[in-house]
Amino acid sequence: MTVNMKFPIPSVVFTTLLLSSHAAVAAAPPAEAFFGEPEISKAVLSPKGNYVAYLYTDAQRRQMVQVRDTRNLKSATIAAVSKSEDAPIYSIHWVNEDRLTFTVKDLRVEFEGNYEEIAVNRDGSNVTHLISGNWYHRQEKTGSHMKDRVLTAAYAYYGPTHDGSDDIVVEKHIWNNIDRQPDTSRLYRLNTRTRTLSDLLPGTQPGRVQAWLLDTDDTPRIAYSKDKGRCILSYREKDGKDWTEISNAECYRDTVFAPEFFDSRNTLYVTANYKGHKALYTFDIAKRQRAADPLLVLEGFDFNGSPHIDYAARKLLGLDFLSDARSTVWFDPAMKAAQQKIDALVPGRSNRISCSADCRDPVALLVESSSDRQPTEYLVYTPATNAIVSLGGRHPAIKRADMGQREFHRIAARDGLKIPLYVTTPPGKAEGPLPVVMLVHGGPWVRGSSWEWDDEAQFLASRGYLVLQPEFRGSRGFGVAHFKAGWQQWGRTMQDDLADTAQWAIKQGLADPRRIAIMGASYGGYATLMGLIRNPELFRCGIDLVGVTDIDLMFTSARGDFSEHSLRYDMRTLIGDPDKDADVFRQNSPVALAGQLTQPLLIAHGAEDRRVPIEHAKRLRSALSGNNKQLEWVVYADEGHGLRHENNRIDFYKRVDAFLQGACK
Repeated sequence: MTVNMKFPIPSVVFTTLLLSSHAAVAAAPPAEAFFGEPEISKAVLSPKGNYVAYLYTDAQRRQMVQVRDTRNLKSATIAAVSKSEDAPIYSIHWVNEDRLTFTVKDLRVEFEGNYEEIAVNRDGSNVTHLISGNWYHRQEKTGSHMKDRVLTAAYAYYGPTHDGSDDIVVEKHIWNNIDRQPDTSRLYRLNTRTRTLSDLLPGTQPGRVQAWLLDTDDTPRIAYSKDKGRCILSYREKDGKDWTEISNAECYRDTVFAPEFFDSRNTLYVTANYKGHKALYTFDIAKRQRAADPLLVLEGFDFNGSPHIDYAARKLLGLDFLSDARSTVWFDPAMKAAQQKIDALVPGRSNRISCSADCRDPVALLVESSSDRQPTEYLVYTPATNAIVSLGGRHPAIKRADMGQREFHRIAARDGLKIPLYVTTPPGKAEGPLPVVMLVHGGPWVRGSSWEWDDEAQFLASRGYLVLQPEFRGSRGFGVAHFKAGWQQWGRTMQDDLADTAQWAIKQGLADPRRIAIMGASYGGYATLMGLIRNPELFRCGIDLVGVTDIDLMFTSARGDFSEHSLRYDMRTLIGDPDKDADVFRQNSPVALAGQLTQPLLIAHGAEDRRVPIEHAKRLRSALSGNNKQLEWVVYADEGHGLRHENNRIDFYKRVDAFLQGACK
């Protein structure tokens, strides 16, 4: 059976898009309402559906894991409380119906890692420290068996087991003494009460493993490795010891298929090309061949999703996926009916359902609900009574009626390539062309946005700005050709797509051509700088957060965290060769072109950034010192590549607000 999902492209409706910037500004919620720690987040349903756990942040900014009985939601039990603001809880995982674990990140250390893992009963008893976050002691001492004591920071939570035991799966990262990133990893079972560690793999494993795929019995079956520019897939039978190579291809260029998941009947599902886009197929491992027809095709989009599996019934129930918005296709009639009932109770939203491990007769379903104007809210649905109850949401101070609408479009670039685009409009009445902020996503080889709630876009829209978020060439999720069109195009056709988006908005009568700002983080920061340089006639001012300023420095900085493999292979494919393309790098690096950057500019960077070290920002600041008198500069001493701390996020967006109203006016 092939499910072909089509998504109509909405046309521009001028009566809703030509809005006033004045009515929106007066009632704009403060930055804290958008960028403060969420009140309720990370909700997860227990394996049998009897309980839901979630992260709650109180008025004193304390985080705690709360648990509610889905059969009686009136009272909450506190299972855990975070130690400090510098150690927030990042995720919550059920182990079984009585026990859960949660992950804590030490924000005093910027780079990835330093994750604590702690287990606790749902009533707060029997706390067990499983993994230490002391990064400086990540390696084991020689001869240690690590059987019954706290694991080092080399280990991290990987996933649950599905057998009702007290075990979880953990991943041990192994370094090569050259890179800051791990070279390979290995999987283990860890008992959350006794801390007993047991190997999940018999014998040896493939080298340089970057990712694993487990079947529904929690057995590693696929290992994904990268070596010398090649992506290698190795497979083992459920009870086998030997690994067999089933694919060995040049990364990015020759990859034929990508494993996605096993269902409970041991069928492997993969993504592979279908008319230029990735579709979902079943795969015959023995024949190393995908099925003739895809299971799921998303017209105009690559498949990007995850399965719903009933572990008790050993059945694939449905698939979550992302097209222009998040959605679900259900193969199971009962779950399809439940989705329809929930959508009727909560209309106009994307309602993502979580089912327990046994979905045949669920006690309750957890619903993660959001829309373009509604921040994520968590609801519990009881099938027996068709009742739905809200647990609360991420940003309860924000009212749907005060937010703007988001629309999805595809517009034509100058060479004819179709550029997906999200447009967020301010609330209010139509009065004429609007001031614009173009948000450029980071990556850049990722999907940038979706139709659902976007903190940043709605914050800007609430201030009266039309927000444009183009999925420029090189972005993923929109077909192979769209992705490859961005290879080695930093500062060139990738930049043209941004200019073409601005021109489209002007021609549609949506954008005031004298009031267009450009803004982004990481690659988006780079594109902001290049937008000001390449198209000063379009972009009035810019905001650069942790942006790249020198392409060559990405390859040469001693503080950077890219692995040798990435520098030698991946980045040369996607960005270019620092030796052969040295002139091209200089011609498209903001530092080398700083004399042309004269518009108002806000630069913000983290002092501890490893992905884009602060020397990028410092070099640009130095280069601009004699040319740009409209530079605003802020360094966050305790931040890395992004804004993890609540106070810094709020401070940054208050600066953005003031900058746009002042220097960019």
